[in-house]
Amino acid sequence: MSETISAPQALAPATGPVPQKLKRSIGVVGGTLLTLSCVTPASTLFVVVPDLFSSLGTWTALTIAIGSLLCIGVAFCYSELGTLIPSAGGEYAMVSTLAGRLTGWLVFVLSLLVVMIVPPVIAMGTADYLAPIVQIPAPVAGGGVMLLATLAGLLDLRANAWITGIFLVLEVIAAALVAVLGFAHSERGTDALVHGVVAGEGGTSTVTAMMVVSGLAIALFITQGFSTAVYLSEELEHPRRNVARTVLATLAISTAVILVPVIAITVGAPDLDALAEGDLGAMVTAWSNSAVGTFVSLCVALAIINAGIVMVIQNSRVLFASARDKAWPAPVNHALSKLGRFGSPWVATLLVGVPGAALCFVNLDTLYGVTGVSVTGMYLLVAVAALFARRGTHRHVAAWRMPLWPAVPIALIAVLAYILTQQETQYLLWTGGITAVATLYWALYLRPRQDTRWLVSIPEDAEPAAA
Repeated sequence: MSETISAPQALAPATGPVPQKLKRSIGVVGGTLLTLSCVTPASTLFVVVPDLFSSLGTWTALTIAIGSLLCIGVAFCYSELGTLIPSAGGEYAMVSTLAGRLTGWLVFVLSLLVVMIVPPVIAMGTADYLAPIVQIPAPVAGGGVMLLATLAGLLDLRANAWITGIFLVLEVIAAALVAVLGFAHSERGTDALVHGVVAGEGGTSTVTAMMVVSGLAIALFITQGFSTAVYLSEELEHPRRNVARTVLATLAISTAVILVPVIAITVGAPDLDALAEGDLGAMVTAWSNSAVGTFVSLCVALAIINAGIVMVIQNSRVLFASARDKAWPAPVNHALSKLGRFGSPWVATLLVGVPGAALCFVNLDTLYGVTGVSVTGMYLLVAVAALFARRGTHRHVAAWRMPLWPAVPIALIAVLAYILTQQETQYLLWTGGITAVATLYWALYLRPRQDTRWLVSIPEDAEPAAA
């Protein structure tokens, strides 16, 4: 079938053009490889987790474990909504269709913040792990990775699935090696994982429950890449079945690949000062030798490049879908919806990669803070949309359905709202300010043109819907 399912709140004119579709070219294995690469377990482990070690010490593993448990509920919501509404628009297509156009627009803005900020955050970590070979300033290295990822993002998606799959194997090997070495050189028992202490000036200090709650925003960010399966749902074969499989399998695998080495590092760090410093490359070298340390560092550098490629692929699909749904003035929509010879949205890819390179020169703490707030807010709105997934005509659409509905989304809404209240004021203000500007754009441009702008459409499956 070639017809289009449109959001009830945003029906496209019957005489309008049929939205351009992306090509279904990958199966569940390819989708899982791409999605795992977006979670990029090794680069997350080596780039993001050290910041948690510096503030949460021996409770870092506990915080990530709690975040992963919360993500199970989030994954349930994504799996149900992603199979109900398979679109490259991801969160905003799901939320617009179920919870209204303005709510969908706000989710789009939050997702755009995430997809624009996360790649440079990860990319800047390349410099530390290229250090055994060459010294490059972090912003320069990050900018180079972003540009390289942009070039790769212009290629065919199937080719990228194989490229990222090879890199993924290397990063999993690196994470496994860290886990083996950490456990082999244990300095403390596993009971340290339940006693929250962190090194500070003049000694150690106790990690409080409120510190863990505050750190949950970053913990959610650590495994958030599983949502890539939803962005790829328009290019996955048999999406009604494979989206849920990819989302849930990716979350399980990525949690294990990240959490096991974190536990090993916690028990194997020479002392709490070394744990707080978070120099994982130095720890690996101390546990083994310089050759092994160099090998792990290079694997992590490749993992970061891998993550950049997948994130650029994902993020360009968000911009492509927003143009297809007429979120911008006509010339912008026309440019962003152009597909290149390999079937990729090449203008959208460039607009993701080049600004991402520029963001590598922004303060890293600000990028972390805004990303944590944006991810938490986005998950909260997706959970709200999940409450409306079984009303009206949606009740009878064949899709994967989560267990314990509506208890799961209701619990998520309460917990995520509380986590937001514990974030630093400056990051809440940054994110809130950007959201306020986007709301003005909605009120002054999109809403007065609701018959011709922000027409969220969902290309329908060409297969019979799976029960």
